[in-house]
Amino acid sequence: MRPIDARFTPFYGGAPVTVMRRLGLLETTIGGDKLRSRCIRYLQEHALTIDLDGTAGGYDLVVSGTDVALPDNISGCPLVIVQEGILDPPGLAWGLVRRFPTRLPRWLAGTTSTGLSGKYRQFCVASRGYRDWFIEQGAPAERLVVTGIPNFDDCAAYLDNDYPRRHYVLVCSSDARETFKRHDRPAFIRRALDIAAGRELIFKLHPNENARRARREIKSLAPEASVFSEGPTEAMVANCSVLITEWSSVAFVGLALGKEVHSSHSMAELVRLLPEQNRSAAQRIARVCEQLLPHAAQAERRTPEVAA
Repeated sequence: MRPIDARFTPFYGGAPVTVMRRLGLLETTIGGDKLRSRCIRYLQEHALTIDLDGTAGGYDLVVSGTDVALPDNISGCPLVIVQEGILDPPGLAWGLVRRFPTRLPRWLAGTTSTGLSGKYRQFCVASRGYRDWFIEQGAPAERLVVTGIPNFDDCAAYLDNDYPRRHYVLVCSSDARETFKRHDRPAFIRRALDIAAGRELIFKLHPNENARRARREIKSLAPEASVFSEGPTEAMVANCSVLITEWSSVAFVGLALGKEVHSSHSMAELVRLLPEQNRSAAQRIARVCEQLLPHAAQAERRTPEVAA
């Protein structure tokens, strides 16, 4: 395999997505300038080649974490989608998008509509359970590959950490209100207090949350609780006794580590969907990508089949 000239860009979409970003309407999503800037900093810190918004063009393969919003300038390129994490719960918009798939943009339904574009060659998913789930939603079965996903394929590694606290009840909240979903925060806090039953309670806020408002709400009902807007979330999950979540992917970390987990998702469904703990998701995804590169396909055609 010859060296690959890989280039990177923060998430971007077509013209409507670009207009919304410039108007500041996407700041609680991956399409906003806040996360765009964070991604650029990461790429620069790791000396990775940046092609902002894919303007250089001429690519043999495009890899994306979503097909919910696809930019026009990658049409015609072979596309691989890699599942990012847990998906949004289906809502009213999901029903409408599913009923009118050619008339409504998929992003209206959030990440629930992942995998439904049909514009990818392969879709790398977290587990066999997720493969079945995507097929049930209408994704083409022949294009789904179970690889695991790199951010959730070795949760046991989080047990080796230097986070000083242990044996607490951890609450990982969600950015439901910031992403225009219904949410009863007082009821959620009271539920956490009931589960904690007097044990040490720690709240870890979602990065997209309005931290000032969240702190005020938590302190009004749970004044003894600790509240953090930053910190090593996975290490905090590894050291807790009980994990309470809403719609967060960290529920998977808790389940993989055998924690007592409470989630707004069905626990039976989370167990079914739990990402494979294969510690090799990145390599498996790379092999999927390599097979779609033109020179790999040509080499495969030139190489005679050899019986095992």
